Amino acid sequence: MHWLDLSILILYVGLLIGFGFYRSRKSGKDPEEYILAGRKLSLPGFVITLVATWYGGILGIGENTYTFGIQTWFIFGFPYYVFASLFAFFIAGRINQLKMISLPDQFHERYGKNAGIISALYILVLASPAPYILSIGILLQFTTGLSFGLSLIIATGLSLSYIWMGGFKAVVRTDIFQFGFMLLGFTLLLIFSIKTGGSFLEMTNSLPESHLDMTGGASIKYILVWFFIALWTFVDPGFYQRCAAARSPEIAKKGILISIGFWFIFDMLTLSTGLYARSLLAADNPLFAYPILGALVLPPLAYGIFITGLLATIMSTIDSLGLISAITFGRDILWRTQTPSGINQELWHLKSIQFIRKGLAVTAFIALGLAFSVPSVVNLWYGLGSILVPGLVLPFLLSFTKARPTSGIVLMMVCPVIFGLIWLLWGKLSNGYPFDL
Repeated sequence: MHWLDLSILILYVGLLIGFGFYRSRKSGKDPEEYILAGRKLSLPGFVITLVATWYGGILGIGENTYTFGIQTWFIFGFPYYVFASLFAFFIAGRINQLKMISLPDQFHERYGKNAGIISALYILVLASPAPYILSIGILLQFTTGLSFGLSLIIATGLSLSYIWMGGFKAVVRTDIFQFGFMLLGFTLLLIFSIKTGGSFLEMTNSLPESHLDMTGGASIKYILVWFFIALWTFVDPGFYQRCAAARSPEIAKKGILISIGFWFIFDMLTLSTGLYARSLLAADNPLFAYPILGALVLPPLAYGIFITGLLATIMSTIDSLGLISAITFGRDILWRTQTPSGINQELWHLKSIQFIRKGLAVTAFIALGLAFSVPSVVNLWYGLGSILVPGLVLPFLLSFTKARPTSGIVLMMVCPVIFGLIWLLWGKLSNGYPFDL
């Protein structure tokens, strides 16, 4: 790596530490300050932190675009715009008005302790930072030559250390410049890809025909399945946290709608550069399509900005999900289950930060262990996530109604998950899923 590129990485680490620890001690005393930034999140802060934390799987986006073309936008982009828009119009403002702390907190308040704990266990799986810690370890090893293990430890230790001190405010502060690196890095990659590979029309003429088909060679049924997977948006704990933290219901609604616009811009950058990667590169390792393309077309300094942008894209997801996992395990499970009878609730509420920090240590250890030893388990985590979402969506939507069920809610949460597990096992054992789904 050229010294100019390395200097950008060093600058990034310095900014991360500076922004992450700035005024962090003030956030570590009050739970709402630590978890939700005092419920004072502004519109710019809302948009920046929501957009920045959405692309932790950026290497997978590059791989899918390289392999299947514009299909990527129809499975990873458009469905999420649809459900995020519905979330903005019908759910975001109501979350803000409820003044709950977290999604499991809402389940606990609406349905009772058992439902609250079950929802927390589901969220703990869904919000695990393990896949993204694995991604950043692979990327750091590929670009810097550091060992895989050291890369994992550096990324995890750095991102979770400032969360320990500053909570959600630290996440928002670091997302500000990580958002900038993301956009600038991919803008530079697109500009230099055009200079190297010719106009967009010339590039598309060199692509396989299937790469310009919305299905990418798959069936329409396959594309429709991704719309159902995108229902995950309704129970995304990151969405919930930011809506609860917003200064007003209007900010929560507008923030999501503006974020969709930025997602579209960033999606077009990643889609275009992924197609240029297909046009310019040999098919050795699609997972590294973006960094290999960057090494081919970018001069020193610009390459450093781009690689830093890739790292920032993943790091912004790791710190956000790391905090959510810590809140889920520490507050929504440990703190809830260990509440002494007859204790002053206000004093016990203040102690929740101690439990969250315990949760941060535990979830970091588990995520590191998974990424270190059994990367295939991380892939399984994604599969479990798609199974767990049906157990959350309907109960969550019903929790906003006056006619919400007072009994049978646990069955409503557990039965879809059991059905999904049976479906998954059936497919694995018989080498084919029912109805090819």
